[in-house]
Amino acid sequence: MTTPELHTLTGAYALHALDPAERAEFERHLRACPACAQEVAELSATAGRLGLAVSLTPPDALKERVMRAVTTERQLPPAVPAASRTGSGAGRRRAPARWALAACLAAAAGLGGVAVWQHEEVQDARAQAQAAQDQARELAAVLSAPDARTTSGKLSDGASGTVVVSRSQDRAAFIASGLPKPPAGKAYQLWFDDGGTMRSAGLITSSAATQSVLLHGHIGRASGMGITVEPAGGSASPTTNPLALMDFPA
Repeated sequence: MTTPELHTLTGAYALHALDPAERAEFERHLRACPACAQEVAELSATAGRLGLAVSLTPPDALKERVMRAVTTERQLPPAVPAASRTGSGAGRRRAPARWALAACLAAAAGLGGVAVWQHEEVQDARAQAQAAQDQARELAAVLSAPDARTTSGKLSDGASGTVVVSRSQDRAAFIASGLPKPPAGKAYQLWFDDGGTMRSAGLITSSAATQSVLLHGHIGRASGMGITVEPAGGSASPTTNPLALMDFPA
């Protein structure tokens, strides 16, 4: 592998995406290239911040819901062995056994419902985590792309923003700093500027003051982006004056 090719592997190395042979070769190069070493350190720090941004914490109500479901389940009575004798006495002794069997079936059915509910909760959490991880990988790919270009500007609410564009990825990311929480019932919405026509690029769902967001959709013909305050569910087109309009870097 040539030295120019090795210079392009900083992003893949920071995300542990190299095979063992490539990793060993790049690490030999890294010891002799201060520029690549600095870029790897910056990209590794960015990847770490992205990982923290998409980490999931179980909701506080989950334990309470599980414990409440457990306490409503009927306890099984002790099993009563069937008597070997026949007659009315044996019939009376078999009756508790039949009740015990019915109780077991009822409890099993109830526990099965709890198990299904818990399985669905786990599946939903896994799906959300996978979606967050996928988006984090796509965001990291844009930020670490060899052709990534940036431009920065001020927002009208005092915050600052930086847009990162990768033409090879056909994607863009927005990095906000000092972004205040939107008013109640409102959200920040991002837009692609397609020659004066604004195309939705998704909502900023986190309330963090500093964050990195991947714009939804491809750049296409867009020459820039904007950010507005919209109703919490978003709008089909901007309904307020933009906080900022930023041209994409050439």
